[in-house]
Amino acid sequence: MSVRNYIPIDVDDLPEQFDYDIDGQTYILKIDYNEQGDFFTVGIATEDEDWIVKNWKMFLNRPLFESVVDDRLPATALVPMDESNQAKRISITNFGDTVFLYEDTLDSDIDPNELMPVDSDNQGDD
Repeated sequence: MSVRNYIPIDVDDLPEQFDYDIDGQTYILKIDYNEQGDFFTVGIATEDEDWIVKNWKMFLNRPLFESVVDDRLPATALVPMDESNQAKRISITNFGDTVFLYEDTLDSDIDPNELMPVDSDNQGDD
């Protein structure tokens, strides 16, 4: 179970363009895959199709658009992550399996401590 909200992306149907609501606004996201380089790109536009960023290459654990200064971008960071910490990079084999594009905020309905197994050997109860 994920502790963050993620953006569902169908890697079998790329390129994919869809509306996505975040921070009280609707954006258009376009996800594409570069087969030669085995990497994904993303673009973001206002709901009026005013493209803010096109073809931004996604990197694991790095916020999208991190160096772009534009007030039209959402304040909430969008970050490709593997919450299981298995992946070293984003690829066609792991995107949508263990790697997802997340809103980098914790889901307020989930206590992350409840998801973490507790090893009694580390609790000093011997």
